[in-house]
Amino acid sequence: MEVEFGDDDLPDETGTQTDTDTDLDEYFASLEALRVVYQTTHFFLPQLRDVIENDNTINVRPEYQRRLRWTRSQKSALIESMLLNIPIPPIYLYETSAARYEVMDGQQRLNAILEFLDDKLVLGNLTVLSRLNGLKYSLCSPRVKRALDRASISAIVLLLESDIRHVGSPGAELHDLRRLVFDRLNTGGRALFPQEIRNALNPGPLNDALIEMTRLRIFTTIFNIPPYNHRETDEIYESEEHRQNSLYRTMKDCELALRFVALRSPDNIRGAMKQMLDRAMKAEINIDQANALVSDFENRLQFLYDLFETRPFQVHTREEGRNRVYAGMYDAAMVAMDGHWPRRSEIRDSAGEVHSRLRTAISSEESYELLTGRRNTAEAVRRRIGLFREILLPQGV
Repeated sequence: MEVEFGDDDLPDETGTQTDTDTDLDEYFASLEALRVVYQTTHFFLPQLRDVIENDNTINVRPEYQRRLRWTRSQKSALIESMLLNIPIPPIYLYETSAARYEVMDGQQRLNAILEFLDDKLVLGNLTVLSRLNGLKYSLCSPRVKRALDRASISAIVLLLESDIRHVGSPGAELHDLRRLVFDRLNTGGRALFPQEIRNALNPGPLNDALIEMTRLRIFTTIFNIPPYNHRETDEIYESEEHRQNSLYRTMKDCELALRFVALRSPDNIRGAMKQMLDRAMKAEINIDQANALVSDFENRLQFLYDLFETRPFQVHTREEGRNRVYAGMYDAAMVAMDGHWPRRSEIRDSAGEVHSRLRTAISSEESYELLTGRRNTAEAVRRRIGLFREILLPQGV
């Protein structure tokens, strides 16, 4: 099922370059010591496993960076490269507190190494060391194990001492510097989708809640995402069905969940949609609040699914002559329903009238464009939500 997300509606960036060389020199001098402070270190593989699994010095999080996982062949090729002493790219860590670190770039390499050392990876599709195909670590010969024990991986560590005064804004935080570095690290390969970056830079209960929200059966049903099974609670497993699903592959499913979080707070509806989502993603909540958020999301989603007879957020498009799901309509319905939640019984009892008001709105050119349009400015978002509030429960009723 295709979902129309609309435009980002980022502010126009216009202006002319008038700085002289002297102005630029003064500007650069005013930055004083704007530098990313980092250090380079090396880990032997046994040491790496120890600091991750025993000391918890390095935090490798499930669902931490991009959602696509390495295949068995890719993981095996990494182990083969280490046995052949072929240099591999360094991992990047950032310091969260004294002597504790989280992975900024390189999670998949670390997971592949840990899987093999923990006997969870069977080597396959090796081209050079083909005799090792089908081998687990515990079955390796002493000489192969010694070669792995001598193998190392380098790490570049972004330190807390990094100067953040000139990153983004006067109120910059270490988070903003991590975002800057993370963006630059990922400009050479496949460009990351926006939600992948938010997911990578904002670990914690909110991020975990968003992932849980996308795994709800009602959510996967509405957005035609393959349902999850028990095996997929394992951070290593990812089904081929999910790999092929566009919403899952791009993390747009998590973005849909985040849109509910971002827009249910009227104060956050300002600027462009990307800015609203970025701000919402930085919110710090505890586990109880995260659980309550998942429950609220599920309840509103289920109510709308029932109210609109299993086809919420769908509009029969005039141009294509078929049903399409619109993220803007989803936003409006979910946030409007959230605001009307104490009066849900009244809405349920007048379902026929709600359907009639929705049909009337869609028949209007202006309302149709608002609900299905691509504009995601703060004004458009507020108007969509206001329209759907009237559809669900008119003022004065």
